[in-house]
Amino acid sequence: MSELTPEEIHRIYGPWNPPSPSDVPLFFDGYPGMWWIAGGWALEAFTGVARPHGDIDPSIPRRDLPALRRHMAGRTDLWAADQENLTLLLPSDADDDLQPRCENVWTRPSGADPWELDIILMTTDGDRWVYKRDPRISLPLESIVWHKDEVPYLRPEIRLLHKSRGLRPKDQQDFDSVLPLLQERHRAWLRRAISIAHPGHPWLQSL
Repeated sequence: MSELTPEEIHRIYGPWNPPSPSDVPLFFDGYPGMWWIAGGWALEAFTGVARPHGDIDPSIPRRDLPALRRHMAGRTDLWAADQENLTLLLPSDADDDLQPRCENVWTRPSGADPWELDIILMTTDGDRWVYKRDPRISLPLESIVWHKDEVPYLRPEIRLLHKSRGLRPKDQQDFDSVLPLLQERHRAWLRRAISIAHPGHPWLQSL
């Protein structure tokens, strides 16, 4: 669905009414797994610079989706958002019905309600996060998250690594907002990661 504009997604699949970051913990209250907010809200929390948001993107390790399905059962419906296809996910201890390429799960209380969460499924290997585009880049899971007002967020340098492939105007704006605030060790990590995964990238000159 990344190829569709927000207007097209709204027209085809219906409206979104995402909660605020401070309300997201209510959805995960009692959930036994690790979760955090990714996407643009993670960058806004870090920089304090307001930016447009079409949705909100909590994230979990992909392997933990069965636990999340059990946690959400009876409270909200989960749908696998795989390219242009939406498939209802029933409570299950396995994810045999989830396509390997599927990276997002949408939630809403019922078919008559707006969508609420766009949950990103992160690639992991044991206790490590792995960059989906280059497995040579990884970090301990506990080190990819930071907290603000008791809400966990994805670290900004990891979010920028994910955005580096796109180089859309908004990606450049996010890079320009985040870079001056990054500590040197996090800037150095981003420089190494982009050099490995995307050699010759224009951001390397600024890093």
